Amino acid sequence: MSAPILSRRTKASILQTIFDKSGASAETPPVFGHFGEWVQGRLGPEGPVVLVTMLCRAHGVRARFTRGGALGLTQDEPAAVSLAQLRQLLEAAGEDAGSFTLSGNLPVGVGAGASTAALVALARAAGIAEDRLPSLCLAVEGATDPLMLPHPDRVIWASRLAQSKGALGAPPRADIIGGYFGEPIRTDAADSGFADIADLLPAWESAVTQGDLPQVARLARISADRTTALRGPSGRPEHDTGAAARCFGLCACAHRVRARVHLCAGHCPG
Repeated sequence: MSAPILSRRTKASILQTIFDKSGASAETPPVFGHFGEWVQGRLGPEGPVVLVTMLCRAHGVRARFTRGGALGLTQDEPAAVSLAQLRQLLEAAGEDAGSFTLSGNLPVGVGAGASTAALVALARAAGIAEDRLPSLCLAVEGATDPLMLPHPDRVIWASRLAQSKGALGAPPRADIIGGYFGEPIRTDAADSGFADIADLLPAWESAVTQGDLPQVARLARISADRTTALRGPSGRPEHDTGAAARCFGLCACAHRVRARVHLCAGHCPG
């Protein structure tokens, strides 16, 4: 007898948290953050802000939940989400209060998806259905990353709508060398001042389908340059490192205001 085919609803229910007799949930698996975006901009001059996220499995967050009692949230500082945001999430989902704990190593305020990852982890700890996570995170944040999806970096994601605008192949394997430039800045959900990147997306889709890392890096750099030309800042550090990157065979790329990265096919020189 063949194995049963799981429906989307069944798959979602399997992912729901199992609570022990005390009302405490097991710690959730990590929700990974990202390291900025491969590309980001508007889908046409007046279109929505869209992005292809650069998933980063080096940083993530977990959550644990105990039902009953007053709403509480324990986490390290700086906080990824506030108690008010957690309350808003639970009320929108129709879930009971209780005591939550967040743990992990995801940096806050640097465009790495800390608030979205935290909300997803908290929602999963409370047993909220997977298919509700995009809309719930959007309701709390106003702009949300696709970190609740099985493959966050394989969609053109409209962050202010919590919608996929197209499926993509996986980005080619690359070593990423990078860091952060400037002081932490929280994402402004009302900010739509990005350059049009609609012309880059067909080429991006083709490049990831073919596994063409140099083309992927070139497109990411074009997207980043358009953003910087429109928004700043001046004096980008990768301008100083570009010559060294070319010398070592790297493909220079940067996009977010805070994240600065270089890409290297295979193993980067030590």
